[in-house]
Amino acid sequence: MNAFFGNHMDIKNLDVRAFGKVAVVCGGWSSERKVSLHSGEAVLNALQSKGVDAHHFDPQAQDIALLRQFDRVFNVLHGTFGEDGGLQGVLEGFNIPYTGCGVLASAIAMDKFRTRLVWQGLGLPNVPYVVLHDDSDFAAVEAELGLPLFVKPAAEGSSVGVMKIKRPGELAEVYPTLKQYHGEILAERAITGGEYACAILGEQALPSIRIVPKTEFYDYEAKYLRDDTEYQCPSDLTEAQERDMHTLAKRALAALGGKGWSRVDFLKDDDGKLYLLEINTVPGMTDHSLVPMAAKHCGMDFATLCLAILAQTLA
Repeated sequence: MNAFFGNHMDIKNLDVRAFGKVAVVCGGWSSERKVSLHSGEAVLNALQSKGVDAHHFDPQAQDIALLRQFDRVFNVLHGTFGEDGGLQGVLEGFNIPYTGCGVLASAIAMDKFRTRLVWQGLGLPNVPYVVLHDDSDFAAVEAELGLPLFVKPAAEGSSVGVMKIKRPGELAEVYPTLKQYHGEILAERAITGGEYACAILGEQALPSIRIVPKTEFYDYEAKYLRDDTEYQCPSDLTEAQERDMHTLAKRALAALGGKGWSRVDFLKDDDGKLYLLEINTVPGMTDHSLVPMAAKHCGMDFATLCLAILAQTLA
């Protein structure tokens, strides 16, 4: 267990009283509220099962200033405010330790476009994309990226707003419907050799997971509502590809100044080349979620995983 932490913290012998009173922050106002509430319930139950003095906290229903009553925060507030640096900034102001990345890394990672700019600057492999605007030549974008392609809002998570474009002219038709979302709108090349996730816990990358949805792509329904999505852990990557993915995942997180825990998503083309897709600084913690799945493969049950993540706030 110690291998997950740079400070060699012994989770098995940890006195949970050291955490004090813990707020499990979830819910909020974003499009991912429902998923966040499920994550929060799972984390709360897990921490309480380990004897932690943990409490549910939903900023939609409770004054955020009430967080001053807590000693630390386990953040599973997915999406806006919880994953974009907002909550992190509040907690920094309150001088309350919290799980996961800080203000800057959270803010950048939430914006897929600006994350790509950072990765491009370091020469890391990105999925080819085009930023769309009202005056974009949508036909030219379809020709440049090829069909099918994907279009998505840059600042949403859980595949909210993601659409697959399959016929000429369709991109111009769906573009107006995406303007309801905050931030840029991205059109991306369809890379079809496989979708993967690589979780990072402390200083270690966990085994990769290949995601094989029965839907056309790994959309919200496949992530949270269906039971037929296939998850392969360990995945079908070769040993060399697995090492490359681990290296890329850690470099991708470090490039944003990230720490603690996260999940880095990848696509693989038909020739075996890996492309960074996005990074999640507050990954899902539901029964369908990937970080618990990878940790389980390493022999870490869900409650111990939650305790290990929270223990990083003691460092």
